[in-house]
Parts: sequence; structure tokens; C-alpha cells
Amino acid sequence: MGINIDTYNGSICVIIPAYNEETHIKNTLTGIPGFVRHIVVVNDGSTDATEQIISKYIKFDPRVTQITHKKNLGLGNSLITGYLESLRLSADVTAVMAGDNQMDPNDLWSVIAPIANHEVDYVKGNRLLRGDVRKIMPGYRFIGNSLLTFLTKFATGYWHVIDPQCGYTAISKKALKRIAITELTPGYGYNAHILNMLNIEEMRVCDIEVRPVYGPNTSKIRLWKYIPLISKLLIKLFFKRVLQKYLWRDFHPLILFYVLSFINGVLISVPLTIRFFYIFFTAGVAPTTTLILASLAINVSILSFFFAIWMDMESNRHLCGRQKDSS
Repeated sequence: MGINIDTYNGSICVIIPAYNEETHIKNTLTGIPGFVRHIVVVNDGSTDATEQIISKYIKFDPRVTQITHKKNLGLGNSLITGYLESLRLSADVTAVMAGDNQMDPNDLWSVIAPIANHEVDYVKGNRLLRGDVRKIMPGYRFIGNSLLTFLTKFATGYWHVIDPQCGYTAISKKALKRIAITELTPGYGYNAHILNMLNIEEMRVCDIEVRPVYGPNTSKIRLWKYIPLISKLLIKLFFKRVLQKYLWRDFHPLILFYVLSFINGVLISVPLTIRFFYIFFTAGVAPTTTLILASLAINVSILSFFFAIWMDMESNRHLCGRQKDSS
């Protein structure tokens, strides 16, 4: 029988990054459950009344600590500050909840429980597990999330994880000590970067169903800028993970399949395809040999790519924590 909230003796810290959240920060703080021992609010250079509201609230709730950045440093830097403070406090579990009151505090124990029960090292909220998510989540965010989910699987090696942009997370003290948290990307994209570092360190991860909350709050994310920036980061993280895990630390043949896929898909098939169309449009004939070679290179590239994915999934299967719902 697993530990429940009444029998858990470990210390829990909640990090709340906040930037110009004067409208929502008080409700966020008020909703934090009583079983949380430490609440670290990182005021990331807010220019509104966020700092003053937090300072007043601290008088009524001694669990709250406010750390203020003199200027806005980005969400990633806010989390670095919060995680370092949690390590200083020696919290057994550190959770993250946004300062805009868009994370249901009723889901907090569900997010923490797998770590408290020593099942996994990191838990990530998953809004897409709920059947009513399409009615709650705006359509453009659902589409953008789906695209980034696909790329994040490659970058992190956690093929079972979806909804990677959900910031409702929890991490164990052991995992937080193992990863290079000070190297976390300073802006958005921290979600995938943490998962990437956890995978390299062989940490177990699972998704937990959480309720998507969307009200009148305006998201600070602009998808037309966000998706290209995060896609670039994910590609960089993919190469970092593959090289570290499958080449530098211990050789794995899947890296050869990725290389073979690239050689055939880019270095061979592209020039052959260009040559085929050049001859076709200039000479009016279809060079059969070139077409056959280009088709062969493309097929080899696709098969090699799928073999590499399959090997990657098998190599990381032991890091897949069991999924649970919030009931």
C-alpha cells in the first residue's frame, strides 16, 4: 500500500515563478495546500504590484519566501533560483506551480505521490489525458502542443511522455542533485531541457493527469515565435542526448542508423533527386537509373530512421514510470 498525504513525513517545497501576476498571485498562494512545508515565490523583476502583494501575504503565511530578481531574467532562470533555494532547504520533493493560478492545487498531491512512493524521480502533469481537454484547451494551443510533443520525444528519449509544455511538475531531491540545474535554458523550453538532463542521468519519469485551467488570463507565450525557438532547442538537445548516451558514455548501434538515415536521406537522395529533375526538364527524358538510386536511398533512409527510433524506445523503456490519473 502506497504512502498517502496523511502518512507522508517528507518535506515538500513548491516553487512559484511570478512575473507581473498582481491579479492572480494572491489566489495562487491561498490555494497551496497545508501539507506543503515551503513556498518559494520567485518574483522575476515584476513591474506591477506583485512584490508588494507577496510581501503582505508573507505576514500571514510563514511558509512563504520571496526571492526577487532586479530585472526580468526569464522563466528558466526563475526556476534555477527556486530549485537552488529548495536544495538549500533540503526539501524531499520540489513541485512547480505557475503564479497565474492556472494549475489546480487539488492535483498537487497526485503530482507528488509517485515520488513520495519512490516509483519515479520526476513527475510531469499531463492535461491531454483528460477526455474534456479539447473543450477546455484553446485549439491553437492544442495543435502547437501536439507538434512540440513529437519533437520533444526525440530530444528527451521519454517516448511515453506527452504534453511536454505543461509546467506542473515535481522532482525528487536525488534527481535535482544529479542534474546540472544551473545550466537550465533561461527562457521557455526549460521543460524539455530538464527532461533531457534527466534522461542522460537515467532518471525515471511519468505523466500524471492534471486538470487544464484556462480562464481570462492572457498567456505570455506567442506561438509564432515560441515554436521555431523551441524547435531549434529540441534539435540541439537531441544531438546532445544521443552523443552523450550512445557514443561518449557507451556505444550503441542506434547512432549508426541515425547516421545512415542522414547520409541516404540528405547527402545521397537530395543530389540524385535534383539531378533527375534537371535532366527531365532540360533533356525531356527521365533518367531511370537516377530515379532508381534516389528511390533506394530514400527507402533506406526511412527504414534506418525507424530502426533508430525503435532502438531508442527500447533503450529507454526502463525509465518509463507508470501512468496514473488524479482520482
